[in-house]
Amino acid sequence: MKFTELDLPEQVLKGINDAGFENLTPVQEESIPLALSGRDVAAQAQTGTGKTAAFLIALFCKLLSSEKETSNNPRALVMAPTRELVVQICKDAEILGKYTGLKVQPIFGGIDYEKQRQALKDGVDIIVATPGRLIDYYKQRVFSMSRVEALVIDEADRMFDMGFIKDLRYILRKLPPFEKRQTMLFSATLSARVMELAYEFMDLAEKVQIEPEQVAAENIEQLLYHVSRKEKFALLLGLLKKETGVERVMLFVNTKAEAEKLDGLLNANDIASALISGDIPQKKRMRILDQFKLGSLTHLVATDVASRGIHVDNVTHVVNYDLPQDCEDYVHRIGRTARAGAMGRAISFADEETVYQLADIEDYLGEKIPSEMPLDEDFCFNYKRAVPKRKKPPEKKPAGEGQKRRRRRPRRRSGKKPENKPIENKD
Repeated sequence: MKFTELDLPEQVLKGINDAGFENLTPVQEESIPLALSGRDVAAQAQTGTGKTAAFLIALFCKLLSSEKETSNNPRALVMAPTRELVVQICKDAEILGKYTGLKVQPIFGGIDYEKQRQALKDGVDIIVATPGRLIDYYKQRVFSMSRVEALVIDEADRMFDMGFIKDLRYILRKLPPFEKRQTMLFSATLSARVMELAYEFMDLAEKVQIEPEQVAAENIEQLLYHVSRKEKFALLLGLLKKETGVERVMLFVNTKAEAEKLDGLLNANDIASALISGDIPQKKRMRILDQFKLGSLTHLVATDVASRGIHVDNVTHVVNYDLPQDCEDYVHRIGRTARAGAMGRAISFADEETVYQLADIEDYLGEKIPSEMPLDEDFCFNYKRAVPKRKKPPEKKPAGEGQKRRRRRPRRRSGKKPENKPIENKD
């Protein structure tokens, strides 16, 4: 089905054309007509299937159907679990909504507190936000949610995983009742807890489930190596040197400590990389992601904070340096490659600590991951060790340069002064 077959406003069709979209994906074909008719939608679809475009197109069409002035009472609200996902949604909205005249404002923590605050005061049509920062501004009465006509909850299952459900419920209770607004919920899985949220805060939502024949995308070539932890980096280095068509590589690990170690090893061996984790300041994270998207940075080491919500074109390889503990995280990780119909390659290492997750991952996939034995030429034993960074001691300035010579004060002796007692005559 083509977008031109839908009854969409001209402004939205122009944005869709600029984005290069022509045919609807399965989740778009199922959810957009329902949303355009005013129904609530709870949709399940795997990552990279066009969920973001689906709800943005529906939002723009709804808001354009009635002309209202932009104010600090937003008309639509999009909730997302991560800052990276908020940024990505806003970038897609910028393209798709270019001709609508609607103002979209991202709200998330770690950056531009006063700037975002002022933007809300000046007036917005659509807010795209993470829960914490949004609640902060709401409690300060910077904006009101009394006029919200449409709500989108993106990556609803991730909201539960990241512990945001309490904040999300707080926001939902401050919105107009569900019969006075339209709600769209999108999730990788429509689990019991996600559907409980839908029953409580949605108006008889239409359930849309897109179940692909394969959980992982067909155009991802998956490969598994059984290797010891001590030999993992040697194998990685050998494979990176042997692989062809390497443009952008995302390497996933399970802990921040392992991410720092891997990033240090890569840089020590002349492979320019950077790491992104939950502890990296937001400005630095955004700068790193921009460098990765532009291609000036080719290797990105990440914990699972980056496995969802980051859409980077032309990621040719994903490496599971550590097998994830969660089966769904495996699918989300490898879904960073082979986007928009491109081919991709996912290489996973199963060591003595993470191999126990392999059976559950393969059960979830419904297939065995092809396994290969590493060859001698795959190992590069002469790699350089990463040198730990040491803090430089503060430089001591010589006396007389910018400081006065201090006079030494004599130490005071503690205790009482001895009393002068008269000498006794023993005679």
